[in-house]
Amino acid sequence: MEERIKKAKIVMEALPYIMRFYGKTIVIKYGGAAMKDPVLKESVLRDVVLLKFIGMNPILVHGGGPEINKYLEKQGIKPQFIGGYRVTDAATLKVVEKVLGGKINTQIVSMIKKMGGRAKGFWGKKGKIIKALKYYKKDEKGNRIDLGFTGQVAGIRYRYLAKWMKLGYIPVLTSIGVGKSGKTYNINADKAAAAIAAYLKASKLILMTDVRGVLDKDGKLISEVNSYKAQKMIKSGSISGGMIPKIKSSLYALRKGVEKVHIIDGRIPHALLLEIFTDYGIGTMVQK
Repeated sequence: MEERIKKAKIVMEALPYIMRFYGKTIVIKYGGAAMKDPVLKESVLRDVVLLKFIGMNPILVHGGGPEINKYLEKQGIKPQFIGGYRVTDAATLKVVEKVLGGKINTQIVSMIKKMGGRAKGFWGKKGKIIKALKYYKKDEKGNRIDLGFTGQVAGIRYRYLAKWMKLGYIPVLTSIGVGKSGKTYNINADKAAAAIAAYLKASKLILMTDVRGVLDKDGKLISEVNSYKAQKMIKSGSISGGMIPKIKSSLYALRKGVEKVHIIDGRIPHALLLEIFTDYGIGTMVQK
């Protein structure tokens, strides 16, 4: 009986959040261990299906860097990165499209369907959801570095995306954009997710990663941080490495009208539900 009462209390704790976010759009950037571990993968996708069934509008934006690197190495191509951005030559782009679109995206859509949800996959020229421009990285002197077919978001076909959501589908997108000339570009998945959240004025952007969230200098989790403090932490070096693009993507989304951004540890089972539906959450909430 005690166990049943405990379960009932969990539902009651979640109820105010279910009511608050009913009909709201939530963009989830899905990556890291939660994509590689079969148990975690199933947990995340079941959570996404649940969000749709209780009245929210989840959108899944996924990466797949480790899988891309594995395929590149099989073909004798050494993955190259400059300043955290993948150098994407023509051969690498073919692998990116094959792995992200042909394999991972298709697999995620299939799994969601098997779980009782309705999903629609988009990548590159399939739907042309993400409009792209060629991206140039700048060195310390301000000189442009050519990264090949690495791109940046130039626009989102958000009305087309919203149409599929209204029809009851969960959009599943990979971060491959299309330029005016029809060329495809590989785009950072965090930035793609932030842009989609911004264009749709999402209630939440959730970035799943392999760390607990933003940590202070003593390694303790910071449960909430505002834009001003986050920028100060980047300048001081308190935020560094792979967390910098996540924070910058978070700040961009907030400036463009997204209400809250959450950086959470995807290695924790049901991390999405724990962050959205509990009083304390599990990661770092970034707000204005």
